[in-house]
Amino acid sequence: MTFTTPRHLRAALLGSGLLAALMLPLTAPAQSQPAAKDTKPGAEAAEAPTNPSRLDAPLFYQLLIGELELRQGEPATAYAVMLDAARRTKDETLYERAMEIALRAQAGNEALNAATAWRQAHPASLPAVRAQVRILLALNRLPALGEPLRKLVELTPDAERPDAISALPRLLRGHPEPRAALQLLQSVLIPLAENNATRTPAQLALARALMQAGQNAPALALARDVAARQPDAPGPALLALEMVQDTPDAEAVVLNYLAQPKAEPLVRQGYAQWLAARQRHGPAMTQLRQVLQALPESASAWFQLGAVAVEAQDRAQAANALKRFLELDDAQRKTTGTPGTADEQPRGADNMRTRALLLLSQLATEQGDYAAAQKWLQPLDGQPPRLDVQSRRALILARQGRVDQARALLQAVPEARPGDALSKLLAEAQLLRTVERWRDARGVLTQALERFPQETDVLYELALVLERLGQHQDMERHLRRIIELRPDHPHAHNALGYSLAERGIRLEEAHALVERALELSPGDPYITDSLAWVAFRQGRLDRAVELLRGAYSARPDTEIGAHLGEVLWTLGQRDEARRVWRESRERDGRNKVLRETLSRLKVDL
Repeated sequence: MTFTTPRHLRAALLGSGLLAALMLPLTAPAQSQPAAKDTKPGAEAAEAPTNPSRLDAPLFYQLLIGELELRQGEPATAYAVMLDAARRTKDETLYERAMEIALRAQAGNEALNAATAWRQAHPASLPAVRAQVRILLALNRLPALGEPLRKLVELTPDAERPDAISALPRLLRGHPEPRAALQLLQSVLIPLAENNATRTPAQLALARALMQAGQNAPALALARDVAARQPDAPGPALLALEMVQDTPDAEAVVLNYLAQPKAEPLVRQGYAQWLAARQRHGPAMTQLRQVLQALPESASAWFQLGAVAVEAQDRAQAANALKRFLELDDAQRKTTGTPGTADEQPRGADNMRTRALLLLSQLATEQGDYAAAQKWLQPLDGQPPRLDVQSRRALILARQGRVDQARALLQAVPEARPGDALSKLLAEAQLLRTVERWRDARGVLTQALERFPQETDVLYELALVLERLGQHQDMERHLRRIIELRPDHPHAHNALGYSLAERGIRLEEAHALVERALELSPGDPYITDSLAWVAFRQGRLDRAVELLRGAYSARPDTEIGAHLGEVLWTLGQRDEARRVWRESRERDGRNKVLRETLSRLKVDL
């Protein structure tokens, strides 16, 4: 018979888009694989799909009832109707629709029942297995996940199987029961690791699963095994990069891979990012220059080189790299109309562009070229006020003596989020510290502490200001309060230890504090500088110069250079001391520690 929808109902359905959805052919998704055909007599009729290429009247009404029940707030009825239709027609889209209805109603068990029925009707359907895995994960049904995960790998096409295997540990990353998650993944991955066709991705996935469970030693052993077998494979190096913070030996895996002639530049770029985050700016820039030899048009690498060079106080290289980034970014915008480059998302590229402009403005400010500093910020005019942008504008004003105007600019930044008020106070205090308005900075931070008494950032900033004001007892009290609130705060340990060493008191305690800081932040050049300064105050000059050479090599900072120069001067190595001091003065001639050191030692460069 011919089914005709009443005119008024048809209009209502078309208006809601429901009729168009219902009139789609009910065929299984193209990516699904048909179940094996039963060869028994009569089996063809029994197994033939009952879903027609067009809706017949009973099925149309059944689906219509289901959707209308859902719209009228009856998801249980809608789910039952849709699942019944799916079972009768064996249509995959209807199983998926039933599952979605249950999920929207937060009925996890019913969603799982629909996914299970879908799999029973279509045992070789990859979407059905994926749906079942998704729901089991949401329901935290770890014991039931083994078979679906194995089936997921089995049904994945050969070309995509390595990626599917590699993705398995990420499904369970952050699981509240890491040991149970590891056992599940081992049950799936170990058989795959014993198969030559899947050995490498399975071993790397096992290594990642071990790492996620906090077992870095066996994870690193697996990564090394893969790297030894396939030295040009990037997987072990990428995995090692993720564990190198807690397992320093993992860095060797990265370096061995980067020594390969065809090492992926993006792995090198990731390693450079890791180096920069640990203040190892010289090695980071070396790696980034190698990246740019391979990828000279990589805007992100140019930006990264510029940002690291700013931190390393290499102003010329920083300016050249950041300007090159902006040129590439402009070219991309003109070509595609989209901000950023092919390797960046538009929002990320916009943020990189803003940061590049801020860094170029910072470089100009440091050189006293305030007109150029303002010019670099002009492309950001007309945008909603951002605290980082307004902080840069405020600093330019403050450097020109217009401190009150600068503070008003910061105070006028809107507070759109809960943490904005605190961020504004910290930014204002930082501004006042930069122009050495110590008492004003103490006032702002005291106000911030009244509003946010447990904020360690406020306590830390206030401690630094109090030290400058000579109020060491209050400074110590605030730093010890930070350590009480956050025992893993490396900078509080370091600041307290350095202050004791600088004053030449309680040097054993100072040494213990800075050693602890270095345990919490291994390789930090600033903390290494503090440890060297403690050794210098203790009269251990050879140890002091050894530590300072390492710190200065990793980060040629002006203050570290001032300390290295003084130790060298004391050791009688005065030519080298003068060289280090000259380099440091070129980077920042206004640095107070350097000026005080040269004045106290009566050195004229």
